[in-house]
Amino acid sequence: MRARIPFPLLLGALAAAVAAAVPLSVGVGAVPVPPQEVLGIVADRLSSPAPAASPEAYIVWELRGPRAVQAVFVGAGLAVAGAVVQALVRNPVADPHLLGLSSGASTGAVLAMAVLGAAGPLVLPGAAFAGAVAAGLAVFALARARGALEPLRLVLVGVAVGQLLGGATSFLVLRQASGDAQQQVLFWLLGSLAGARWPLALGCAAAVTALLALLTARARTLDALALGAEGAAALGVHADRARAGLFAAAALVTGAVVAVAGAIGFVGLVVPNLARLLVGAGHRRVLPTAALLGALMLVAADLGARTALRPTELPIGILTAVVGVPFFVAALRGDRAGVDR
Repeated sequence: MRARIPFPLLLGALAAAVAAAVPLSVGVGAVPVPPQEVLGIVADRLSSPAPAASPEAYIVWELRGPRAVQAVFVGAGLAVAGAVVQALVRNPVADPHLLGLSSGASTGAVLAMAVLGAAGPLVLPGAAFAGAVAAGLAVFALARARGALEPLRLVLVGVAVGQLLGGATSFLVLRQASGDAQQQVLFWLLGSLAGARWPLALGCAAAVTALLALLTARARTLDALALGAEGAAALGVHADRARAGLFAAAALVTGAVVAVAGAIGFVGLVVPNLARLLVGAGHRRVLPTAALLGALMLVAADLGARTALRPTELPIGILTAVVGVPFFVAALRGDRAGVDR
């Protein structure tokens, strides 16, 4: 018989795991810093804006700190976007990549690299965000049939747009004259948090938090859409209008996170399904659970990316596959704790 874990206890345990993982991750590296010292440095910097007084303080605050914060919110954002997309198309193997959102962000970023080069720290994230939004608008416009937004048509158009943008991105990569530029582009396409800085990390955190709050408030609408158009109508939900609004929110979340971290795969696919195994299908529980699981997964994957082949850094997308897929398969095959409803 499966043990049942109260939902508040599960959520508290996941939040505590994320809170513990962040200082542990920040402390690991070529210059190790104990977790208690990490917390002390953070407390000092929050209480005083004075410059770092030691090399360890500089490493913790300026280099690893924003990277860890960015990992938390990128992981949470990808997981939540994946849960929303799966509800919209009523398919548990859907994710933001399926609807062309990540491909749009990648194309925008690579185009900016090809045309503008290193034109400033905000050019690449801005171009990636614009690309994700543009891809979302294109998919939305092409998927509407006689004013209706059908899940199957949304998936088919998303796959087609994603393939087209993937081809455009490959062409732009091949057009890069410099081998170093090609390596930079390919590294970004597989995902990286190496360029994390406080402005980007805090901007991503603000966007993901706001959109997560909005989507959680629409949890009942997501539950209704999962029943199909007729089921949603029976519950008083206008399916097409709701899909349009939620698709826009998923596009914004995806654009925000891909803009700062590149196209990181598997999180939006694996984590929402893990959340449903733990808490059931209700999105009021799935969304916060997925957000915390995604944050924990990406912090762990980023730590592995930084340290597995030190001093070389791996693209984080490789680690999300290594960390996420075996755990997902094990969760499907084994008994998992249920949650009281």
